[in-house]
Amino acid sequence: RELIDSIHERGRTIENVAREIFDVQHEFLEHGIMHLKPLVLREIAERLGKHESTISRATNGKYVQTPRGIFELKYFFSSSLESSGGGDMASSTSVRATIGEMIQGEDPARPLSDQKLSDMLAEDQLKVARRTVAKYREELGIPSSSQRKKRW
Repeated sequence: RELIDSIHERGRTIENVAREIFDVQHEFLEHGIMHLKPLVLREIAERLGKHESTISRATNGKYVQTPRGIFELKYFFSSSLESSGGGDMASSTSVRATIGEMIQGEDPARPLSDQKLSDMLAEDQLKVARRTVAKYREELGIPSSSQRKKRW
């Protein structure tokens, strides 16, 4: 009986964690990755009155089907980047997506440097260092500007 109760409790915990995640990330469901908000395990743990390790175990290896596709629950946790305007924080995941879109829309003859990408993000009120841009670009599997340059 205790084993069955433990299994039911685990199911309730996973469901409650997912509900809290999507309470925070509802804009992602409606508008996509660019609206993913910064979220850390601690925030969900505090909301549910559980330990961070419980939340980590509950999300590890668990997937959820959303209107945007199937994602591991861990996907919705990301660090935040400071807004230079003092406004909303941006998730590192959405900043990566923004960098990818900027590079996709660049002129192949004049690719954007990491510094230029950093400057463009600053214009959008996101303070992202050149080195961080380079790190995110590499994580996306995108070569440097000199390697992306199309020579005629």
